[in-house]
Amino acid sequence: MKEIDKGFSPDKGTVCALGLFDGVHRGHRLVINNALSLAEKLGVRSAVFTFRTDTVTSKGHDGRIEMILSDAEKCRHFEDMGVDLLYSPDFNELKNMSAEAFVRDILSGLLGCRAVVCGSDFRFGKGAEGDCNTLELYGRIYGIDVMVCDKLSYKGEEVSSTVIRECIRTGQIEKANELLGYIFGLKLVVEHGRQLGRTWNFPTINQTIPRGQILPKFGVYATRVMIDGKSRFGVTNIGVKPTLKAHDAPLAETYILDFSGDLYGREIEILLDKFIRPEKGFDSIDELKAQIGKDTLKVREFYGVDKE
Repeated sequence: MKEIDKGFSPDKGTVCALGLFDGVHRGHRLVINNALSLAEKLGVRSAVFTFRTDTVTSKGHDGRIEMILSDAEKCRHFEDMGVDLLYSPDFNELKNMSAEAFVRDILSGLLGCRAVVCGSDFRFGKGAEGDCNTLELYGRIYGIDVMVCDKLSYKGEEVSSTVIRECIRTGQIEKANELLGYIFGLKLVVEHGRQLGRTWNFPTINQTIPRGQILPKFGVYATRVMIDGKSRFGVTNIGVKPTLKAHDAPLAETYILDFSGDLYGREIEILLDKFIRPEKGFDSIDELKAQIGKDTLKVREFYGVDKE
């Protein structure tokens, strides 16, 4: 996949999927896959127009969208799907552009769109003045066919980033994963901690969750830990360690079952499969250690793995 900028010059043209695609969930994939299919049919390159999620300020938490995926991970999903071209400017670059100027200068001029595909709730232009009807109007003027995809339902549930965020916040991680169409995860750098877990026979890796990332419900999860392309099973606590009173910033602390090795400084992905229990404080370290043992047993039972 090639990331393009304003100097790009299309040759045969493109079919472009339009949207924020902040979770690249099943509904987003429907839009993108339709663009891929149409591009193949027309013999042109497929493209995605989106904004960098971390620059969008028109909605969301504290004026910003809580990210389901980092922008790097969002791009990885596009590439894995087979997208040829990506145009992903900062929101501020285009937020004051009129709806007609967007179609004329970006879709027709920069991307050379022969057709575009979007969801039924797609909005564009200054103050979100343009909708699908507006897009079809200007599409006729500038020679761009428009395909609009209806909202997708999965097992009777509307697939939307709003619903998925609520599932993640409330610990309904299995439902979130179903709506996403993949396993929600956190890909973060492993940091040095206090190393208390090593003295309890539960050595852990610590990863600070950055501001702007959607926060899963604080508590313990059954997780898979991706190390050098291989999946290991883990017990991950997400929260602020209330018993130890050690952290203000949310942290993902993971005990990797039957693993020993140095992961400090490496970017490691943690995939959340199941919510085990809420985070809570304990009256003593001994109570905390006993609970960690119980959590580990539950995770082993969930994955069907015995102690090595």
